[in-house]
Amino acid sequence: MAIYLTELDSKSLDFPPAEKALADPNGLLAFGGDLTPERLIAAYHHGIFPWYGPGEPILWWSPSTRAVFDPNTFSPSKSLKKFQRKAQYQVSINHATPEVIKLCGNTRPAEETWLNDEMQAAYTSLALQGICHSVEVWQDQKLIGGFYGLSIGELFCGESMFSLETNASKIALWYFCHHFSEHGGKLIDCQVMNSHLHSLGAFTLPREEFLQRLLCLKQQRVTSGCFSPQWLKRHNA
Repeated sequence: MAIYLTELDSKSLDFPPAEKALADPNGLLAFGGDLTPERLIAAYHHGIFPWYGPGEPILWWSPSTRAVFDPNTFSPSKSLKKFQRKAQYQVSINHATPEVIKLCGNTRPAEETWLNDEMQAAYTSLALQGICHSVEVWQDQKLIGGFYGLSIGELFCGESMFSLETNASKIALWYFCHHFSEHGGKLIDCQVMNSHLHSLGAFTLPREEFLQRLLCLKQQRVTSGCFSPQWLKRHNA
């Protein structure tokens, strides 16, 4: 069966409505275009993100269900709390964004990663504009885990995470949820559900509901200082 897909105009930042995404493959909306900061910002503001493999054109997606976290209700497991009490991990925001982006791509087998050099450069450029942010986890001054994503008002669009030591990415998420909530953050987008996200408490929203919430959240702002480079306070658990 033929698939009819919109090719993006290189001279326009317009996307088809996210609701026009295909059912199979789930969420595929368009192809082509580029990864300029302007196009990426336009995409995320409409609930669309890029994801493509080696040898493929740039593919743009908006799946029928969206994996999300509510930072206000995120609850770490008892085992993670116990681990955290003993761990010497420190957590920061925006101390090493380019390194986090690189490690998110380089710590996976080449055939499994979508975060190629072109994508890494695109998100690093967004970081220089203060739109892409990272959360880092450190042990003995070594970067051992973290994640990065985009801030869209009271929504944080998580992109990718990595972990070089036990529970590093989980602790990054725990600390960030608490911090983001304190600054007025309402929702963390994780794009597509997987077993790891589900084990951490992620849940899904239908695309229509996600887009409605996005429309409201992107018009708001988190409180000042949310994404200033800083060390996040340790939790008493």
